[in-house]
Amino acid sequence: MHNDLAQIAHPIVDVRIPTAHGELKAALARPADSPEPVPGVIVLHELFGLNNDIRRIAQRFADNGYVALAPDLYSVGPALKPICIRQTMNSLRQGSGRPFDLIEAGRAWLADRDDVDQSRLAVAGFCMGGGFAMLFAARAPLGAAAVFYGQAPRSAERLQGICPTFGAYGEEDHLAPGHGDILRGHLEELNVEHEVIVYPGTGHSFMNRHDGLMGFMVRHHRRTVGYQAESAESAWNAMLEFFDRQFSGTIDAIRSS
Repeated sequence: MHNDLAQIAHPIVDVRIPTAHGELKAALARPADSPEPVPGVIVLHELFGLNNDIRRIAQRFADNGYVALAPDLYSVGPALKPICIRQTMNSLRQGSGRPFDLIEAGRAWLADRDDVDQSRLAVAGFCMGGGFAMLFAARAPLGAAAVFYGQAPRSAERLQGICPTFGAYGEEDHLAPGHGDILRGHLEELNVEHEVIVYPGTGHSFMNRHDGLMGFMVRHHRRTVGYQAESAESAWNAMLEFFDRQFSGTIDAIRSS
């Protein structure tokens, strides 16, 4: 299991990154100090934004030896969040716009850190963030991508140039039905190394732990939505192993240092 490295990580901190559109807020999670630079990962949030759950996910990446940066894609743009969300979703559909610029600013900032090996960068996204992750991975210098229940584009052409990709979906996901199979088909067509897993008896957002009012709404959604521990743990371990293969034994290197 990979998550037994939790005791080594630094506490998560808030950072601000200058961009052409304004100051981007983000959460940064780091493993313990290492004599050598370690891989970095950009963590892209769901529709709900940068919340405690996404911070938890970033921290878990740090627990496993990655410097993790989780940008708040809503921190730059209209002050009214509903308008910002709508514009962000429009950019996702179009495949261009401010959110992609913000993600790239985060990637460049992460790559420039002394504790990060810029040749070993990844992106991981959840739901809306999964959609951004796969499109961003087709245009950015990354070594691996992880897509969790993100809606795949209609054509493989939009993913031309994508790096090795891991995908995880729920068989009972009614918000992105069949998109695991669609993504797998695109990656096969493009001859890109990949692993796409569809978990039986699992719905949408199975990796995310929502609390408060959001958690209540998710738990009482009329469709299968919400955290499912068994599938989540399986997906975590499968993704980390996939990333390790791309980055030549990241966890083994940490254990031996």
